[in-house]
Amino acid sequence: MDWQELRKEAYNLSVSDRLALVEAIVHSVNDEIRPRPPVPPGVVERLRGVLKTDGPPPTDEEIEAIKEQRLMEKYLK
Repeated sequence: MDWQELRKEAYNLSVSDRLALVEAIVHSVNDEIRPRPPVPPGVVERLRGVLKTDGPPPTDEEIEAIKEQRLMEKYLK
């Protein structure tokens, strides 16, 4: 299929299908222009424990209090 035939077929698609086609094309071009570098060996294993704590995770209320405290420090000091 050449460019002209492809273009004609695209016009026959519904709007949502054309948008999906555009999205697929953009993703394919993006992957070729900026390919993701491979993850170096061992990175996942080294990062596995970064967020691990000795205690239980904070509750929603504790998280809200932390966020409020940070905002107060940022804007009121």
